[in-house]
Amino acid sequence: MGRAVADRAGRTGDAGVVSAFVALLLVALVALLGLVVDGGGALTAHQAAEVEAEQAARAGAGQLSVGALRRGVVELDDAAAVAAAEQFTVEAGHPGTATASAGVVTVRIHYVMPTVVLGLVGVDSLPVSAVASAVDLRGVTVGTP
Repeated sequence: MGRAVADRAGRTGDAGVVSAFVALLLVALVALLGLVVDGGGALTAHQAAEVEAEQAARAGAGQLSVGALRRGVVELDDAAAVAAAEQFTVEAGHPGTATASAGVVTVRIHYVMPTVVLGLVGVDSLPVSAVASAVDLRGVTVGTP
């Protein structure tokens, strides 16, 4: 009773086990390929989002108050800074939000990128986000060597 029963061709009941193993291995390889392709795309998108957020924050930090400058004071125009930063994100293709407080402009960008290969295993998109802040510096700054 402990012996495998042979069919007409003389094979045992283990037929098809290799096919199931190959199918599972194929799914694992597609998932691994998806991690490489879509993971690399996500890293690139994250770096691009960081650069966009940094540039938007710099654009906002350059919006100084004209009235304050006439009084001899360097002061950020908060409303203009927020508008400039958000306009930059719109023009860059990934609209974000900006805030300005105490001379610091902070920009947040968040969007979702579609996947190319991971969609085959059920992951249709990956989130991408970045946050950056900038301040307007006046005069010459010298760092320590």
